[in-house]
Amino acid sequence: MSELTPREIVSELDRYIVGQKEAKKAVAVAMRNRWRRARLADDIRDEVLPKNIIMIGPTGVGKTEIARRLATLARAPFVKVEASKFTEVGYVGRDVESIIRDLMEASLSLVRSEALEGVRGQARLKAEEEVIDALLPSAATADASVSDDDRARRQRTRDKLRALLLDGQLDDREITISIKERPGQKIDLFGKQGFEQTGIDFQGMLEKMYPKSESERVVTVREALELKSQEAAENLIDQDRAIEDARTRVESSGIVFLDEIDKVAGDHGKGSGPDVSREGVQRDLLPIVEGSNVSTRHGVVRTDHILFIAAGAFHVSRPSHLIPELQGRFPIRVELSALGTEDFVRILTEPENALTRQYAELLRTDGVEVEFTEDGIRAIAEISTEVNRRAQNIGARRLFTLVEKVLEDASFTAPDPDLTSLTVNADFVRERVQDIAGDRDLSQSIL
Repeated sequence: MSELTPREIVSELDRYIVGQKEAKKAVAVAMRNRWRRARLADDIRDEVLPKNIIMIGPTGVGKTEIARRLATLARAPFVKVEASKFTEVGYVGRDVESIIRDLMEASLSLVRSEALEGVRGQARLKAEEEVIDALLPSAATADASVSDDDRARRQRTRDKLRALLLDGQLDDREITISIKERPGQKIDLFGKQGFEQTGIDFQGMLEKMYPKSESERVVTVREALELKSQEAAENLIDQDRAIEDARTRVESSGIVFLDEIDKVAGDHGKGSGPDVSREGVQRDLLPIVEGSNVSTRHGVVRTDHILFIAAGAFHVSRPSHLIPELQGRFPIRVELSALGTEDFVRILTEPENALTRQYAELLRTDGVEVEFTEDGIRAIAEISTEVNRRAQNIGARRLFTLVEKVLEDASFTAPDPDLTSLTVNADFVRERVQDIAGDRDLSQSIL
């Protein structure tokens, strides 16, 4: 778990997300409290529950990105779900416990990737040996009838092949190798939805019942090294240990981002029609938010200490329209402000993954040097703000549409010997989008 202080966490988030200080502060404290809880005595540790958060703000202001970057910083299992796609029991749709099953799969993937990284060197050595075996005709080197000179000659040949292999001189040569395939790669008899609720790992049972099959493939040496490295790494990992570590990580540091929570907030006074299903979803969410046991194909997962971050625009409904029991499980509420011209200018220039930087690097691959001037960036920001004001306000996502439209011709033309550099200034921007931006009907359709 990360040992970053709240200030350091906010500083890391500032590298990718502009503004929204209150939201960053809230998630930074929640993340640090995970670290603090892990250092408490056993008798008090289980009593400290996470303080779940509701983010309130229009679309495109950074709610999802804050949660995603937070999970990356903490190297914590993370899953993003839309609350509106769930329905209460008895209605058509996904059940809410699938959230925890998805989180468990995300955690297992994270743990396995870390474990694979840890054995990468050892797996590579095993792969090199197998590839050399495929390159060199087999011989019974251990046979008593083979002379010492033959063994020495064969070893020298292997050493030469290894040197060529490491130097990359054999990368394009084709060889025949055997690849082991799990039964699950070919057969998927059971869908996830129904059988995972039983808590029985049918997929794992299939893999144990049926032996791994081998198939021969003709591939290049480069591909063979990759395939054999993956196979060797899989064999070096303790699968049971990985599952246990994944479950522990879910229970102690998992993060669930519940988007569109406002869509399941209904008016308590109605009690009929769609509001019945909305309230039913909330009541189904309540047990996993407050703490319960959920059956997954990898065992039972406790949800008591999973951090839930809910988010919604709340244009029509309000947080008070959630059922009181669920409101009480989200004690921290932060409001994210709508973005304006100055925010857009910062978004286009400050973050490490700024949109202008992304497009400049993309076009550089085709030999085009793109320069965004200050007035060009401000023109994009001002037009984005104006279109958001007159049409639907989609926040920073409007910038993607504007920049794509501004660079559409250059992206289509490149590579071109006549196009080696491009200066995106205010005149260039307005020339390409002003007519569309000035027409309300066109801007709603195109921008």
